[in-house]
Amino acid sequence: MKQDDIIIYGCVIIGAGVGLTLDNAFPGVLIGLGTGYLLKTLFRKEE
Repeated sequence: MKQDDIIIYGCVIIGAGVGLTLDNAFPGVLIGLGTGYLLKTLFRKEE
């Protein structure tokens, strides 16, 4: 498993947790997925 994938999975889990507190996990998962990909591209460009 690559470090980039861990960043994405972590963001998805955090988004799902936030979504569950708002009684709907699916939008939180999608926001977490998008945030994970953004962070992945930011970290890749720095290296």
